[in-house]
Amino acid sequence: MKNKSRNSRRRLLACLAALAILPLAACAGRDSSSDLIFQDREEKRIVNFFSPMEKMDPNAENVARTASDLTVAMAEEVLDITMVYRTYTAETYQDKTYDQVCLDRVRNNLDDLYLLNSDIILTLGAEGQLMDLSGLDSAQNLREIIRTANTVDGKLVAIPQEVVAYGLFVNVDLFRQHNLALPETPEEFLECCRVFQENGIDTPIGANRWWLETFVFALAYADLYNGGNTQAEIEALNSGAARYSDYMRPGFAFLQTLIDHGYIDAEKALVSEAIEAEGPDFLAGKTPIVMAYWGAANTQTAYGKTDFEMQVIGFPSSRGQMPVIPMTGFAIGADAEHREIAAQVLDIMVSDEALQVYSQTNRVISPSKNVEVDCVPALRPLNSQIEAGVYVLGSNAGMNVEQWGNTCLIVRELLGGATVDECMAAFDALQDAAMQQS
Repeated sequence: MKNKSRNSRRRLLACLAALAILPLAACAGRDSSSDLIFQDREEKRIVNFFSPMEKMDPNAENVARTASDLTVAMAEEVLDITMVYRTYTAETYQDKTYDQVCLDRVRNNLDDLYLLNSDIILTLGAEGQLMDLSGLDSAQNLREIIRTANTVDGKLVAIPQEVVAYGLFVNVDLFRQHNLALPETPEEFLECCRVFQENGIDTPIGANRWWLETFVFALAYADLYNGGNTQAEIEALNSGAARYSDYMRPGFAFLQTLIDHGYIDAEKALVSEAIEAEGPDFLAGKTPIVMAYWGAANTQTAYGKTDFEMQVIGFPSSRGQMPVIPMTGFAIGADAEHREIAAQVLDIMVSDEALQVYSQTNRVISPSKNVEVDCVPALRPLNSQIEAGVYVLGSNAGMNVEQWGNTCLIVRELLGGATVDECMAAFDALQDAAMQQS
């Protein structure tokens, strides 16, 4: 980048900290048309950005932005461009999900830059609809986990601004009260649940309809991602030489055991939203174990403020406590109108300088191997494992069967009464369909 650009970036970084602490203004209820900038400013270069979140007018003065917006501000300043926000709202798109809308918009080149979920990254990457980002300067700083999760047909097609990790949130005081060590393996986890139940805690695990697949991934892929043979095993799955159902079966059998013993209330979990259902009992000290994502430990509206000692640990596996990491990412349409400028924007948004600001603001794990941020004490066990390279991916664009969403849906079938064998048949059907399309 030119010296002028570097100097502009340094000047901007000097004032970002002050900007980050301003209160975020609400924008609910505005006409969505007010979020768009009319493209009649020829003196400004334009990048159209589609995301699932309502945003403020990018030209607004003296208004704080979210952590992601701070990195957008850097790109706007350095490149002298304007980011045009185009946002998804359920009211606008009615019955269409965000993923469905993204598929349509990317395929029709309606925007330049997109924030995509892992299944859509896989679909659009396989179609050749997404730009290869491996040539960006910032891509050279990415953790290997990011490259693995977002590479399709040899192309890096998406880059996130944070690594979202899931773990078990545990009430350490309750474990101490019952003389229990924090579990490492499935057997130790079951023993903890047995002791809790025998001592009056009828349902030791607070669950919801979204996140029980995290147990499945830890048991299914602990060896695949930590056994030194990851790429060969994924290639075997993609070719049909190995079956996804063989990997998934131990995790589903484990969930069925938890259900059979009443350690999970399957009927309640099937209709429960994340945190809303299990959160109150966990915070009240009635439920010793829940599962959630990294950011929930930073948020006082979730689990960021407890009256007991809380730790966030990995899920039980044959290799010990195992964090589970799904992926979202920023992607650029391969044939987008402003693809080259969008690439420059993204290069700044995921640069080490920008990610340092983003990570410090949100206190999250950075996708850059060069950026470290102190986390709250409760997250240190999970963070230490991830920093050591111990984890499994809950989404991987290099696999020809989408993982996170499909596994979540099949887990719901188990909660609704399907057998483990029926759930495995569903995975076989998905794999067979993927093989026919390849």
